[in-house]
Amino acid sequence: MLLRKHSKSRESSNSGVGTMAKISLIGVDLAREGLEFKFVGPLVGCAECRIKNVCFNLEPGRTYKITKVREKQNPCFVYNKDLVATIEVEEIPEHVNLQAGRKLQEGSSITLKSMECDHITCPNIETCNLLHMREGQKVTIKKIEGDLDCPKGYKMKSVLAAFH
Repeated sequence: MLLRKHSKSRESSNSGVGTMAKISLIGVDLAREGLEFKFVGPLVGCAECRIKNVCFNLEPGRTYKITKVREKQNPCFVYNKDLVATIEVEEIPEHVNLQAGRKLQEGSSITLKSMECDHITCPNIETCNLLHMREGQKVTIKKIEGDLDCPKGYKMKSVLAAFH
């Protein structure tokens, strides 16, 4: 499982998203309740693994939080301790940047569209261009968090969104 660990802790215990926990696997050295990570996708070397479907049942580009670490462990040649732990995860809402408009209201469902911005020094380029996310996905706006300072002059808002 290729992932990018989040260092910033978020409170997501009932942030309005009623999702069921999913089962996945993660290196035993990373397996601890409360850890948040972004699932980036499968590794090339995992194609022959007999339990790869458990690792890769998560959606690439989505952020998950470990809610429970189970006792079951399996061998894995990818992680440095050669073991993966079985975990329960829940998807947590994502921060995305969206162009302000009439349809941008809390509770509304919209389709994500990248800004395709080329201002590479902007600190918001990843969330405006939806890097590590799939364009065209439907989301529900959970919270509009505020205006962003866009160097190109677009009216942008930071939004907490739950994927469908």
